[in-house]
Amino acid sequence: MVKKPVLLLIAALFLVLGACSNANDEKTESKKDTEKMDGMDHSSMNHSSSAEIPEGMKESENPTYKVGSKVTINADHMEGMEDAEGTVVGAYDTTIYAVSYTPTTGGERVENHKWVIHEDIKDAGDKPFEPGAEVVLEADHMKGMKGATAEIDSAETSTVYMVDYTPTTGGEVVKNHKWVTEDELTPAE
Repeated sequence: MVKKPVLLLIAALFLVLGACSNANDEKTESKKDTEKMDGMDHSSMNHSSSAEIPEGMKESENPTYKVGSKVTINADHMEGMEDAEGTVVGAYDTTIYAVSYTPTTGGERVENHKWVIHEDIKDAGDKPFEPGAEVVLEADHMKGMKGATAEIDSAETSTVYMVDYTPTTGGEVVKNHKWVTEDELTPAE
């Protein structure tokens, strides 16, 4: 008679441990999904870059966030960016694009990559591209991006920002991250 309650206790223990295991698997999958936002693996994105900007860029004369402004980033281009505290290191008026492309290094098509600026497109000219236009990328934010043929998913003329920020996941400060839009920033508290 004592064996039956012990067996029930062991069975209950296995159920609880199995549920914990599934929760951990879901957390792991959730983290993998975060790293592959918008269908692309952002782990190959150049988090820090030089302060060098493409030729022909115009500094914004009256940006909402001036150089030196402390900001909170409300974008999830990569892990550790959402809610990160940062500093504006550049503000430029340009046309910004979300693009889809197949990397020159092979692999899956990258959908809706945010952001590429007008000056990062080969032979861009003076007029902004319309959604659906096919272009060649000069940006090298990610491995296999430079030289890739891309489709413009969206276009918007606005101020774009270069920021330094500390990832919420820890690690070194990201320097000169290109690019964040005005609506992806709020004043730091």
